[in-house]
Amino acid sequence: MFQSQTGFWLLLSCLPKFGARRQQAILEQFADFQVLLTGNSATLKSLGLAAEAIEALDAWRRQNTAHPVVAEAETLYRDCARTGTDILTLADADYPEPLKHIQDPPLVLYLRGDRTLLGREQIGIVGSRNATRAGLEHARSFAAALGRKGLLVTSGLALGVDGAAHSGALDAGFATVAVIGNGVDRPYPYRHRTLSARIAAEGVIVSEYPPGTAAKAGHFPRRNRIISGLSRGILVVEAGLRSGSLITARLALEQGREVFAIPGSVHNPLARGCHELIRQGAKLVETVDDICEELGTWWSDQGPGEATDTASRKKPENPGLAALEPREIAVLEALGYDLQSTDDLCSVTGLPADQLMQSLLLLELQGLVDAAPGGFQRIA
Repeated sequence: MFQSQTGFWLLLSCLPKFGARRQQAILEQFADFQVLLTGNSATLKSLGLAAEAIEALDAWRRQNTAHPVVAEAETLYRDCARTGTDILTLADADYPEPLKHIQDPPLVLYLRGDRTLLGREQIGIVGSRNATRAGLEHARSFAAALGRKGLLVTSGLALGVDGAAHSGALDAGFATVAVIGNGVDRPYPYRHRTLSARIAAEGVIVSEYPPGTAAKAGHFPRRNRIISGLSRGILVVEAGLRSGSLITARLALEQGREVFAIPGSVHNPLARGCHELIRQGAKLVETVDDICEELGTWWSDQGPGEATDTASRKKPENPGLAALEPREIAVLEALGYDLQSTDDLCSVTGLPADQLMQSLLLLELQGLVDAAPGGFQRIA
């Protein structure tokens, strides 16, 4: 029923001039928001509530559904029922405990999927929307390895690193949490509509924005505080110096979370944000064990058998090398993890340009090297 505890919290989310600062001021004086139900107009005014908010609360008590704010909250309640959207409020027993203690916890979360997952230990994975092939592979492999360690991967369903992290967890058989900056009934970005449906079926999609809300640029920085608030730590895979992922990392630090960063080539502009985080004290990460060690907990593998990807352990050698011809091995050994031009590679290997390009193409097809503007670099 709309006239319920859930309906009251929906009303609070619609109250005019009832922002985070006002909410925090009330919670500093009272244990919860019940005073808004029981207090008279003078009490509510003394709490700093705007006249429009006091009027709406009075209309709620009188069950006056003709009042515009009460009508808005009731419409929201019906929209959630119509779209199959679950509602989780700050008063619910299963509201995630870590999220309760951030500076600006959402009064209401809208969900699609398994809400019980929000009570699991989580690690956020964030990074560039324009990640390199190596960055996408890091996101996928670390997500899978973290799942095997019993940690749930949380991200923002954006293109690039976010999508790769969600896919990596799901493909390895683990659930994942997607925190989005629009209504859970409106897949965004559209290219991720299939991934979004899969997360709703096998994990959970979370938003503080009600059904029908379109994605807007201003929503995403606020979305980021929920990703970090739900997580024990944030892993930044690839990020430029102006990346929104650095906002998430900063929020994580403010919330007392751990920050992890994967280093990259000094020539890769998408590694500079990670390097800056490491200079500021973020934990440099090469394997998933680096994350578990920093969290202070030994996580046991949950899958059948031991993990074999690069996120779980360092490989002493690439098993694919044995299948390569001597010329391709020579080219691979000449390549470093920094970008190298074909002219330099011709000089180092002594190969003619046509033979070098044939070898590079074979190595690229094997997933061992990556082409980039200005040359090639080794990725395995």
